[in-house]
Amino acid sequence: MDTIEGMRLFVAVAGELSFTEGAKRVGVSTKVASKQVQLLEGRLKAQLFHRTTRSVALTDTGRAYYERCLPLLDQFDELEGLVQLQQSELAGQIRITAPTAFGSSELVRAIEPFQVAHPRVSIELQLADQRVAVVEDGFDLAIRFGKQEDSSLVARRLMNMRVVVFAAPAYLQQYGEPLHPEALETHNCLIQQSSTAKRHWGFRINGKSMVYRVDGSFTANSPRAIAHMAVGGLGIGRSPLYVVEHFIRSGQLQLLFETMEGDGLELYAIYPQSRHLTARIRALIDHLTQQFES
Repeated sequence: MDTIEGMRLFVAVAGELSFTEGAKRVGVSTKVASKQVQLLEGRLKAQLFHRTTRSVALTDTGRAYYERCLPLLDQFDELEGLVQLQQSELAGQIRITAPTAFGSSELVRAIEPFQVAHPRVSIELQLADQRVAVVEDGFDLAIRFGKQEDSSLVARRLMNMRVVVFAAPAYLQQYGEPLHPEALETHNCLIQQSSTAKRHWGFRINGKSMVYRVDGSFTANSPRAIAHMAVGGLGIGRSPLYVVEHFIRSGQLQLLFETMEGDGLELYAIYPQSRHLTARIRALIDHLTQQFES
C-alpha cells in the first residue's frame, strides 16, 4: 500500500468518523477503505479506530496519528503543487463548501472556466445553508458571506454584493409602496432565518447607517424561498442581489429604497490558517477573485 494514499484514506475516515463517508470522499468502496486501514494499522502495529456496528471513533493513538498526518499531507500537497506550477499543469482534488443559492448559480459559473483551463483538477462542491466546520469536515475552501469570526481561519475578500429590498408590483399596488424604511413596520416582511440580523434590516440614510426592525408571517432559511414568496405577492423581502436579479429584469419584482441601500454583504474565500495552500487552491482563489471583481 502506498503510504501517502493510506494516510489520505485514514484522514478521510477519521474526518468523517465513518468508513462509508470517508471512502466516498476518497473515491473508493467502503470495503477497500476498511481493508486499507486494517493494513495501515498492521504496518504501524497500532489500533487507530474503535469500531462497533454503529460507530467509528479514534483511539488515543489514532488521534495523535491524525493530528500529525494533516500537516504532512498538506506539505506533500504543497510540494506537488510547486512541481505542477513549474510545469504549468495543476492537478488534484479541491473540496469546497458554499451557500446553496449562491453556490449553485454564481459560484458554479465562476468555477467553470477554471475547470476548462485545468481539467486535471477535481472539484467537489458541497452546498449547505448552515455553516459547516471547514477543518473538521475536511474542506479545503469555504465560500461565505459575512465577517469571519473564527481566528483559526483565513478570510480573503472576493467581492461586495449589494443587498436589496424588493416586492412584487401586485403587493405594492394592494398595500402601497413604502417610501422610507420606517414604513416597513406596517408591512409584511419576509424573514431569512440564516442571516445574522434576520429581523433588523440595515440602510444608509444621509451617510449614516440605520437599522429598522421588521416582522412578518413567513420565514425561511433560503434566500431563494424568500424571493419566490415575494414574487407571489406575499410581502417585502430582502436578499443579496444575485438571488432576485432575473426577477427584477423580468418585472416580477421591483427594487425598493435603492438610494438607501446598506453597505452590502462581503463574500470571502475561507481556508485554514495552519494549512499550506497548494498551487491548485491558490490558483482557484486567485481565479475567483478576478471573476467576482470583474
